[in-house]
Amino acid sequence: MIRSRGRAQFFSRVIERDLFGTIRLVRNWGFIGAKGQEKVEIFPDETKAAQALEGWAETQRRKGYTDL
Repeated sequence: MIRSRGRAQFFSRVIERDLFGTIRLVRNWGFIGAKGQEKVEIFPDETKAAQALEGWAETQRRKGYTDL
């Protein structure tokens, strides 16, 4: 969570497998209290999804977000 222009923002990320076995990295972000936005990326294996997740999370940490 981070405060921007007086409003708290959030981001979340999760790796999941859908009913067909597809590995997905789901990212959500926006202002607290609002629906926010979502992006889904498909990966061939969990290792590549985990690498992408950590890379994105590190970028967000540099912007001032913190892990809960």
